[in-house]
Amino acid sequence: MLYRRDAVQKILEKRENSAVVTGIGNASHDVASAGDHPLNMYLFGVMGGAVMTAFGIALAQLERRVVVITGDGEALAGVGSLATVGVERPSNLSIIVLDNQVYGATGGQLTHTAAGVDLVGIARASGIRNSVLIRDQRDLEHAIPEVYETPGPYLAVVKVASQLAPRVDVPKDGTFTARRFRSAINQPIKDNG
Repeated sequence: MLYRRDAVQKILEKRENSAVVTGIGNASHDVASAGDHPLNMYLFGVMGGAVMTAFGIALAQLERRVVVITGDGEALAGVGSLATVGVERPSNLSIIVLDNQVYGATGGQLTHTAAGVDLVGIARASGIRNSVLIRDQRDLEHAIPEVYETPGPYLAVVKVASQLAPRVDVPKDGTFTARRFRSAINQPIKDNG
């Protein structure tokens, strides 16, 4: 079984110049636990909006990889966004869904994935052909290069334990976060190779 914080840490180790958009709640804390970064856009209060926010950024920043890290509950709330991504096919967009099958931020109520709803199947049916299910460390290690290198759109559902992790301080000033992100994303991309 994978643990969400460990999985996010592993994924973000290879981020380089990628922009990262989080879903609400625990996904924001998971990303912050790997280290706050000017290219992190933390979303709060926008249930179901992470994929569409990242989609817009990906269209505006064609040379930069944009990675969404969100939870299954937030992804289900915006499930229709997968159809837009599948139709438009932004080649620089990767979507990571941490699926613990519960709404962790609100008390652990079961999400629809606990009842068998298949987000990978929905993504594929929506036209996101590069959609994978990650169940263990081996799958995760194999998928990390795909997150950053496979022409998108790319989606990975990462099955994680439902244990809660301590909250990590995330900048709570939305204006500060948005301005910092806007400034960082408009900087030239550095070649790390």
